Amino acid sequence: MRRSAKRGYLVLVRTPSQGRSADAARGQERCDLRGGRAVGSAVARVFAREGAKVHLAGRTLESLEEVAEEIRSAGGIDVSFNLISVGDVQGTPLAEMPLEDFERPVMTAVRSQFLTSRAAARHMISRGSGVILFFGGYGDPVPDYYLGGFQVALNAIESLRRQLASELGAHGIRAVTLQTGGVPETIPESFAGREDITEMIVGQTMLGRAATLDDVGNVAAFAASDHARAMTATALNISCGAIVD
Repeated sequence: MRRSAKRGYLVLVRTPSQGRSADAARGQERCDLRGGRAVGSAVARVFAREGAKVHLAGRTLESLEEVAEEIRSAGGIDVSFNLISVGDVQGTPLAEMPLEDFERPVMTAVRSQFLTSRAAARHMISRGSGVILFFGGYGDPVPDYYLGGFQVALNAIESLRRQLASELGAHGIRAVTLQTGGVPETIPESFAGREDITEMIVGQTMLGRAATLDDVGNVAAFAASDHARAMTATALNISCGAIVD
């Protein structure tokens, strides 16, 4: 049995208010990003690199200090990106898994995504625009590996994303998923089975490599920008070919 090693925090991103820019992420005033530590900081750094001002809020000051030294500020909410960990247990067959271990990631993911999306949507509706980003996406079961309730949670979030896109589209609000087959960089060095999991993720790709944190950040910045203004109710596939649409 392996319990997810991920942690999460909230990142708020604000870009300069003067004028528009062709650069990704510019023109968005603030991004509300709740993220797994590595992915969240990577996305925040890319928004900052593209001209955004960012400030962080999290469970502990220690987990934020490194990123907070680089990025701070405030503003209105234009982009919401929730990436918190969901307490999943992996490595145990469903036939042997206690109910609480199975339902924890499902309940945590759906509840958290609903609450943050609802809060962001209420701000965005009054502004007539906004982007709600999701991370993970649908996927097939992994042969010879037990994901517990994790993939079930991701599929539930995809259903939520579709409904939000339908209800909020009339207000100019987009809902997009960053679909991933896994980001090995997010697995701590001390995590049991890290090498095996990394090999499995990379082995399933067509490109012979997995997405990096920089890849995730760059695609998130694109999805939040006006370059992607025609995209909603869909997913951006960053699985390096591991998931075929």
